[in-house]
Amino acid sequence: METVKNRAWRIRDESSAADDVDALAATLEVSPLLARLLDMRGIKNTAAADTFLNGKLTALPDPSRLHGMGIAVQRLVVAVQQKEKILIHGDYDVDGISATALLVEFFNSVGAEVGYHVPLRLKDGYGLSAQALDRAAAQRVKVVVSVDCGVTAVEEADLASDYGIDLIITDHHQPPEDLPQALAIINPHQDNCCFEDKNLAGVGVAFFLAIGLRKGLRDADFFNGDRPEPDLRHLLDLVALGTIADVVPLIGVNRLLTSSGLKVLNTGSRAGIRALLRVAAVKNADSGSVGFKLAPRLNAAGRIEDAALGVRLLLSDDETEVDEIAGLLDGFNRERQNIEARTMRQAEKAVAELDPERRTIVLADPGWHSGVIGIVASRLVERYYRPTFLLAIENSQAKGSGRSTRDIHLYDALQGCSDCLNGFGGHAAAAGLSIDVDAIETFTAAFENAVARQQTEPGVSFIEYDGEVFLADLTVGSVSEFARLAPFGMGNPSPQFVVRNVNILGLKTVGEKHLKFSARQDAYSVQCIAFGMAEREDELEGSIDLLFVPELNEWKGRTEVQLRVRDWRQTVVSEE
Repeated sequence: METVKNRAWRIRDESSAADDVDALAATLEVSPLLARLLDMRGIKNTAAADTFLNGKLTALPDPSRLHGMGIAVQRLVVAVQQKEKILIHGDYDVDGISATALLVEFFNSVGAEVGYHVPLRLKDGYGLSAQALDRAAAQRVKVVVSVDCGVTAVEEADLASDYGIDLIITDHHQPPEDLPQALAIINPHQDNCCFEDKNLAGVGVAFFLAIGLRKGLRDADFFNGDRPEPDLRHLLDLVALGTIADVVPLIGVNRLLTSSGLKVLNTGSRAGIRALLRVAAVKNADSGSVGFKLAPRLNAAGRIEDAALGVRLLLSDDETEVDEIAGLLDGFNRERQNIEARTMRQAEKAVAELDPERRTIVLADPGWHSGVIGIVASRLVERYYRPTFLLAIENSQAKGSGRSTRDIHLYDALQGCSDCLNGFGGHAAAAGLSIDVDAIETFTAAFENAVARQQTEPGVSFIEYDGEVFLADLTVGSVSEFARLAPFGMGNPSPQFVVRNVNILGLKTVGEKHLKFSARQDAYSVQCIAFGMAEREDELEGSIDLLFVPELNEWKGRTEVQLRVRDWRQTVVSEE
């Protein structure tokens, strides 16, 4: 099986019209380039553009539109008033860690008696833990609130009921046909949920629970001069952290929460995040630095050691403690990178032996660490553009983590393989499963067939771009304006353009794997960087078309435009 070398280029929105873009630019008083970027993202009228660019937290939907919110709030108001013990049950990724910290901090702010549990990935596995419920019952916990997990926990919900524990599930993963019998389930993907935005991360669902509960306590006359209402804006840094890390679409409600949350995060008001920024050498966090520098370090706690360290980091005000934990997480992240690199080499060797006609990749190994197989699966999808599952085997059982291509809904595909699985969960782009080792071969064939049923033909890897530009269009002013579209991520990608017919000057390799050069078009020249593409150096000859992300590069007090090149090809000369 060969890696994908030549990806197709596809314009983001073929329906975009120049007249519509010009009208939008004139009405909004923005540049035609910014108006084009809005139009390419489906924002084609002034009202939608104003909401996108200038949306305020007051525009957030009413939490009561989330099915199950009313029952959950009613029960939690009683628990807070009567000082009943509450347990927050989280998950071991950044979304689960940040959601756990958010609800613990909220309950502490209203004087509730609250504790938390985050499962150990290697010992407890994913989801609501029966052992945690056992301990909760022994400690006379009255209410358990799950965050970022629980929607598939049928047996665990029954156990909670047997113990007399009221279980409130908050989750954002795809619900199964048979839901757990919990006191309340808050999940925007439920069929009977009329919440406007289905794209919330687990921490987003938790935040809306906090909004709903604050209103419930207010209506119950809980707050007074000695007990003021908590300012929920202080929790938005946690919302931004978990939402970006979970790679949910940064549009709609998520965009509003994340853009506001990044501002809070950069105030440095949370000691644990300050420490994390220091060890990651990040001065001003954006969605990129959160996703690629902060989140991996928090994730490393759950992958290598104990995710509860991440919760402690986010909740602590002790500078000595947060510095110590941040240092540990930084070390765990380096260890994770080494394990990941070794696993990637082994996986690529196995992929090379697969039938090149296969639409899917399924690999299993008893030596693999279950904490990194999801990351490696993502790398394989990037390289081979096939839905991929990697399975870590332990004794007669295996835990699998999968990632998908744009054209395949992974959770739906797993539903077609459910007969040979012990359990599974997830969403369109990512999923997890558990399986008997003896059933792996059966699953491999079933997964191939399930993907084939979704595909009319094997998927084609492509890069979307926002139209063509001339180098002369890319001034410091025009590129600076693109920042109004941030935060960037899934659903709201960084602006990407194509420039045709440029000449390459000063080509050199930097850092062994990267290329640096200038692109010249007529009288204009712009510096370019192509990360990890040194092996393609020989292709940069003659007239070239570049696909790139425009950025601003600050060096010695000067700000210049730089192109982060993602792909290129020889210019095709028209015969007309």
